[in-house]
Amino acid sequence: MCLKVKPGSAFLASFLRHTPAYPARVYTKDILERLLLGETMNRKQKGFSLIELLIVVAIILIIAAIAIPNLLRSRMAANEASAVGSVRTINTAAISFNSSYGDGFPADLTSIGTTGTGAVSCKNAQYLDSLLTTGTKSGYTFKLVPGATVVTTVPAGCTAGYSDGYVTTASPVTIGTTGQRGFCSDASGVIRFNASGTATYTTPNCTDTTVLGQ
Repeated sequence: MCLKVKPGSAFLASFLRHTPAYPARVYTKDILERLLLGETMNRKQKGFSLIELLIVVAIILIIAAIAIPNLLRSRMAANEASAVGSVRTINTAAISFNSSYGDGFPADLTSIGTTGTGAVSCKNAQYLDSLLTTGTKSGYTFKLVPGATVVTTVPAGCTAGYSDGYVTTASPVTIGTTGQRGFCSDASGVIRFNASGTATYTTPNCTDTTVLGQ
């Protein structure tokens, strides 16, 4: 069965443009239907318009504007919680060091930290993990400031510590990005914070007035 195509039709013109010049032949109905179907599918396979793309981009930007600040606040809260935990760990380590080695409170983080693979001693007490020993962890910088009164009787092989205490501080690496509050503590074990991000102290005492949890 043959299918007639109206002369001058758009399909015929398109068909003739893409068909090599062969001797005249008769096209059956099923062949022409497949050709017509292919042309229809080509017309439907169009990309997104510029307006549609702009709408999608606008939606993505709106979602990002909402999500990014919340993500940043969540990360700062997590970093602050980690910093408080690290300050507590340093307090416990300093008190344990003082009672274990008899040369006073430590002069710095290295004295109570992990400095190598050697045996545990007053110079490698290993009360802190190696990361906290470096002084930077989870977006915060930690310091241990020694007291003012040096111990006079020092065990052999140890470095003189301090009898009147110490101060430990935790400050955000980047205020407003890695954390907002600064924390400090001393031999009393009480943790205080400063909303400006910088802890204040007069060794061997933390002088921030806001106690954590109150």
